[in-house]
Amino acid sequence: MKLVRKDIEKDNAGQVTLIPEDPEDIWHTYNLLQVGDSLRASTIRKVQTESATGSVGSNRIRTTLTLCVETIDFDSQACQLRVKGTNIQENEYVKMGAYHTIELEPNRQFTLAKKQWDSVVLERIEQACDPSWSADVAAVVMQEGLAHICLVTPSMTLTRAKIEVNIPRKRKGNCSQHDRALERFYEQVVQAIQRHINFEIVKCVLVASPGFVREQFCDYMFQQAVKTDNKLLLENRSKFLQVHSSSGHKYALKEALCDPAVASRLSDTKAAGEVKALDDFYKMLQHEPDRAFYGLKHVEKANEAMAIDTLLISDELFRHQDVASRSRYVRLVDSVRENMGTVRIFSSLHVSGEQLGQLTGVAAILRFPVAELSDQEEESSSEED
Repeated sequence: MKLVRKDIEKDNAGQVTLIPEDPEDIWHTYNLLQVGDSLRASTIRKVQTESATGSVGSNRIRTTLTLCVETIDFDSQACQLRVKGTNIQENEYVKMGAYHTIELEPNRQFTLAKKQWDSVVLERIEQACDPSWSADVAAVVMQEGLAHICLVTPSMTLTRAKIEVNIPRKRKGNCSQHDRALERFYEQVVQAIQRHINFEIVKCVLVASPGFVREQFCDYMFQQAVKTDNKLLLENRSKFLQVHSSSGHKYALKEALCDPAVASRLSDTKAAGEVKALDDFYKMLQHEPDRAFYGLKHVEKANEAMAIDTLLISDELFRHQDVASRSRYVRLVDSVRENMGTVRIFSSLHVSGEQLGQLTGVAAILRFPVAELSDQEEESSSEED
């Protein structure tokens, strides 16, 4: 993301002008937008014209509109963002108050104005404009007959391809059908890797599977690469890292990212940091439940006791359309930071973010046990009952 201009006043009102440069930036933009914001961008509008003879024609005209945002629609697979709202600035083609939908796309400048820029939104702009935050991890999660090719960016896990091939069972004295189907499956996975993984950016390709599938696949891939003199695969052989996962489904990627060998390779990526934080939380919940809290009320009370060491929070909560609810989460984040705690904002498009979402989207690892807090909650909930 490229920051063109930033005009934010002391009362935190103001506007920023940005240019999204890739699909990841469109996801960041989605997280910046809220209902009630004003968005100014170039768009195409169908305009009806009447000629001197009275005949009516229509032309598609490019114009710049300023909308008051009403609905925001994001397609995570296509990385497309559509923003619908009413026109709030005079325009020769579009009446004031008329509805229009702007589609935000890479390399097209837009200006976003808010009455209140909070710390979470400003931090996201800083992250989006930092060039070191890019997709540097790819993963092939596989089992016999099923594979997912994923790109793990700092903000999301993108499934680039899903390969499914029916593999017949081995039969006594006849394995040829099984072996042929398996070879066809491996070949499709190799093709998908070459099509979807940019080795100029990617630092590491995880190959995760149960059993010996990953070893057999990697042996096949590099034997074929030698036979066909595939320089792309041979030159990047050192980037492939084999790890265990329980299946070939996308959710098994979390297990692969938790592997200590992977963690050391990916120590500088945000995705690995999120997975480790969630893993630490689960361990704490198992061994010292008084130091692992989840649910907004529990976490807020732990924060009042200045007990939070690490706050885990999903970015989905900051997209809350209710201003009071959103500002409650922002206050929690600011307060934890003021008390020298660490805040990890999880992407809801990452496997780790999906898991955190199942724990209400907010959790905390505490500095010290707060046992009486759990008792108070139980008492108050029993009183409510």
